[in-house]
Amino acid sequence: MTRKLIIPITLICIVLFTSCAAKKKLAAAEAANTQLQADKAALTSKNEALQKQLDEFDAQRKANMAAFEKYRAECENAKQKLEVVRALVAEQYATLQEVDKKIADALSNFNDKGVDVYYKEGLVYVSMSEGLLYKSGSSTLGPDAKAALGNLASVLNEYPKLKVYVVGNTDDKPFKKGGDNMTLSTDRANGVVKILRDDYKVDPSRLTSAGRGKYSPVADNSTADGRAKNRRTEIIINPDLIKIWQSVQDSQ
Repeated sequence: MTRKLIIPITLICIVLFTSCAAKKKLAAAEAANTQLQADKAALTSKNEALQKQLDEFDAQRKANMAAFEKYRAECENAKQKLEVVRALVAEQYATLQEVDKKIADALSNFNDKGVDVYYKEGLVYVSMSEGLLYKSGSSTLGPDAKAALGNLASVLNEYPKLKVYVVGNTDDKPFKKGGDNMTLSTDRANGVVKILRDDYKVDPSRLTSAGRGKYSPVADNSTADGRAKNRRTEIIINPDLIKIWQSVQDSQ
């Protein structure tokens, strides 16, 4: 083979070798690019997942902050209501203590006739015996009863916001053959309410009457003395709880 022929062949071989190498590099570059694209997609997906978690955490944080602020506002509101209740209770306690003393003074002349005035569990009780108010088995009020109720009414009218419950009570013995003690106790309570309303102008919207018959004894019905104690009419003075609650609601 001549020298002139060898040179072109060599050049062709060089070109072919170079072309093969370039193809390999191109293929490698394309593979690397494909891998980079796959890595980029994976990183993008992870980044999106992390961003979603971050958004969820942020939303939860905001929700927790809102819930905390709501709870704090509710606590503050409850605190304000509690302060209102405390102030109202203190005011009512002072008022009822004052009423207790005034009623006791107003009825002091009737103490030996079966009147007992006392303060118990936030209420003022005026207990009047049957002997002061009625004849046995009757619901008609006598002169002493009306005088005592007049003295009581003079105090009640000084405190128009207080509620008045009148409750009749009897012993467990029928007051006559076939007598109904529940009816008798109710009639007696109604009689007291009518006197307070009609004769002494106590606002009827403040007055409530009820009869308990023999079912609320304060003494043993097996003895004459115990039965006498059970035959009584109780006048219970207490705050207007509905108005107190309304005051609490209005404080919001």
